Amino acid sequence: MDGLDKLQAMTPFMDMEVVEGQEKTPAASANAPCTKHQTFPIYLAALPNGKRTPILKSMFSSACSRNCNYCAFRADRDFRRETFQPDEMAESFSRIHRSGAVEGIFLSSGVMGNGITTQDRLLDTAEILRNRMGYQDYLHLKIMPGAEKEQVRRAMQLADRVSVNLEAPTTAHLQKLAPQKMLLEELLRPLRWVEEIRRTESGHQGWKGRWPSSTTQFVVGAVDESDVDLLRASQYLTHTLHLKRVYFSPFNPVRNTPFEGGTPLNLWRQSRLYQASFLIRDYGFTLEEFPFAVDGNLPLNMDPKLAWAQLHLAERPVDLERAELQDLMRVPGIGPAGARAIVSARRVGRLRGLRDLRRLGVAAERASPFILIQGRRPAVQLTLF
Repeated sequence: MDGLDKLQAMTPFMDMEVVEGQEKTPAASANAPCTKHQTFPIYLAALPNGKRTPILKSMFSSACSRNCNYCAFRADRDFRRETFQPDEMAESFSRIHRSGAVEGIFLSSGVMGNGITTQDRLLDTAEILRNRMGYQDYLHLKIMPGAEKEQVRRAMQLADRVSVNLEAPTTAHLQKLAPQKMLLEELLRPLRWVEEIRRTESGHQGWKGRWPSSTTQFVVGAVDESDVDLLRASQYLTHTLHLKRVYFSPFNPVRNTPFEGGTPLNLWRQSRLYQASFLIRDYGFTLEEFPFAVDGNLPLNMDPKLAWAQLHLAERPVDLERAELQDLMRVPGIGPAGARAIVSARRVGRLRGLRDLRRLGVAAERASPFILIQGRRPAVQLTLF
């Protein structure tokens, strides 16, 4: 196999990695000579700067020494493995990049023997791209379990984003999911190093003059973790380690793995977790404020911000003329941008009704049950159905 054939062979497995708010996109332009008749794992991704761009999502190797119970790459699973050499991986990506099909790359790998050796291969690939080929665009590098601090630092110097897959929110859950991995020593420690380097080594910035952002991923629904467990971990990761994003990868059973008889995750649960994690990261909510059921999970039939508002704002609506920014953001239909727009609008005039809110980008009908405008609840046109 040449490099492009290897990339194509890995395509069916790449949905396991959730990255950059991805959307799957057509493989490549039909007239791109290097990709004709081939399908690659290319995704339309939301980058840290907000831009949406196509990136190649690939593995350096599908060989793995670990036996994670849910994973298609687990060591005991029988299928054909593919492994790149660093220059081969860099050249294969570069061909697709030059064709115009992609503008970035997310590079991960199975654990080839141990995390240190595998991390060296990923770093070698990144060095070739950046320093030999002059690649300037987006690069997301995975940090392997057990990577050393100097490897983490070098990854941060080369990448626009780095990530570590924590996979589970607690040691007990990780033992069920991936019994050969150690949560604190192998997975969480590199994320702590990332934050330490960003905080203490400001004089030595990373690629493009700044340190990269960081993310992680949990596998949801394979074992008995609750939403409380996941969101407690997310709160620590975003507030203390300043991760840009926590991803929730929905469990789907894979044939010939110990969990092949499991039930795929209800995607409403994934959606509620994302909504709650954004409320923690961006809106000032804390874990204790969410309406968890007795099993520790969020209700599936209502988004958590609306559920909180019905409990706390239905009888005590927010006065838009006096409320602080943080209180405005707790109203359904008002996000950070809408809250700032309301505060700015108050300085030059008065809000008179829902029409004014719509002009400011607020979802006025969603907000209306929980607000006061000029001291009164706004009139809402009722629908027939």
